[in-house]
Amino acid sequence: MKRVFLGAVAAMALAIPATAQPTGDLGLIVERASGSLLVVDQSDRAKIGRITGLGDLSHASLVYSPDERFAYVFGRDGGLTKVDILEQSIVNRVMQAGNSIGGAISDDGRFVAVSNYEPGGVRIFDAETLEMVLDIPTQSKTIGLVDIPGTKFVFSLWDAGETWIVDLSAETAEITKIEGMGTNPYDALVTGDGRTYITGLFGDDHLTALDLWQETPEPMPILPGYAEGREGLPVYKMPHLEGWALAGSEFVLPAVGQHEVLWVDARDLTETGRTQTHGQPVFAMARPDGRHVWVNFAHPLNDTIQVIDTVTKQVIHEFKPGPGVLHMEFTPRGREVWLSVRDAGKVMIYDTQTFEKLREIDAESPSGIFFTARAHRTGL
Repeated sequence: MKRVFLGAVAAMALAIPATAQPTGDLGLIVERASGSLLVVDQSDRAKIGRITGLGDLSHASLVYSPDERFAYVFGRDGGLTKVDILEQSIVNRVMQAGNSIGGAISDDGRFVAVSNYEPGGVRIFDAETLEMVLDIPTQSKTIGLVDIPGTKFVFSLWDAGETWIVDLSAETAEITKIEGMGTNPYDALVTGDGRTYITGLFGDDHLTALDLWQETPEPMPILPGYAEGREGLPVYKMPHLEGWALAGSEFVLPAVGQHEVLWVDARDLTETGRTQTHGQPVFAMARPDGRHVWVNFAHPLNDTIQVIDTVTKQVIHEFKPGPGVLHMEFTPRGREVWLSVRDAGKVMIYDTQTFEKLREIDAESPSGIFFTARAHRTGL
């Protein structure tokens, strides 16, 4: 019996190709100027390849298949591209609109949805073939597209001030429309449990939340009048709510047109504090353990990073990696953070405990950084 068992193990070992490579340590970095993606290895802190021919990536994002092998890239030119990160190649590419602004993948990995500015609406594709399975016209720019449990997508309408929920769990799609979200939603987030959806509003002095666990979700204004009595500053770059932080029991949200981040109790959605910042925050991202929040800023103050302690709500560290810090990505357990420094042509890697710079990687105008661990997180 013992020899049979060992023989079976040996046979299994021989069946694994010598070139097999696990995906959990990999990631992709958008090179916006050249329409390419860098393939990187986290442990080696190194680039291991480049995928070219992805079109306009000036505001690109991507999501991963559940097995972490394939990425779906949403280009600003309306291109939807499926890439194989092991083969470092394009699998398929479709031009599905004139101007797209992001996308999401369903929790079962079957569908990829794309949010469009031009001609507006959301289009949903078969993740295997990239054949379109549903076209949802809205007569509006669409923003804040996220996945939630149950093979559902949620997104908001800039022009109409509505949020729509698309349920693809049955043969026929079901769409729920929620009015009264506010004026000009510009971005949105969803919590990791898929329950709370929050939209930022460019035209109103508050944010709006939905409890998606309710049978009929009702809009709930939060942080009413957070900028009351203060002059709004010129907005050089809209903050990204998808870079929101959940630190313990509090959300940390970037304020529009203000030099501050806002703290909100995640249970009752009441304000719990504010932290003055170096500039207008773009991303306020929590280290995976929630102890620190890292913040980057809009032009012309985008050479700086601030780190905020979530216990004291005070800035504990500030440094200047270089001109044009566009994005941050933590390694899955938060030991390191990778920063894209566009105008320096570098990706810089820092120890999140000591703030020591560990390595630089040359890149062509880098922007978004996406590690494959995102494949297992809702709403990213």
